[in-house]
Amino acid sequence: MNRSRITEQIVLARLSTGLSWQELADAIGRPVVWTTSALLGQHPIPAELGTVLVEMLGLDASAVPVLAAPPMRGGLPTAVPTDPTIYRFYEALQVYGGAIKELIHEKFGDGIMSAINFSVEVQRQTHSSGDRVVVTFDGKFLPYQWVSADEQ
Repeated sequence: MNRSRITEQIVLARLSTGLSWQELADAIGRPVVWTTSALLGQHPIPAELGTVLVEMLGLDASAVPVLAAPPMRGGLPTAVPTDPTIYRFYEALQVYGGAIKELIHEKFGDGIMSAINFSVEVQRQTHSSGDRVVVTFDGKFLPYQWVSADEQ
């Protein structure tokens, strides 16, 4: 059994059972975005949590150790995403990425936002011109630390 096959089974089982991503997240006490990402193969799921999810989804218990293994993260099927929702994030970063980078450096100094010590939330906000999607990235600031070979 491989990870991509298990991911296919998870998607099919979730749809056939009518479970929402939120229900699955609530069952293991984890954030919904993390749980969804993990079930889609981007994070290892601790075995005790994987067991709960596998049972809820009616999958074979042999999936649990595969879900618990560190995954191959990232990777889109194409260099430029073609899925319209994912492409909009790509487009937004093309337009605003430079400005976001400049503002991070201005406010924090030379460094980056961690995607490891990180959380993300997706919320719906009612608006008179149509509902809005609110995505919040929350990552720890990591300053660049330049050291000489002698200091290592």
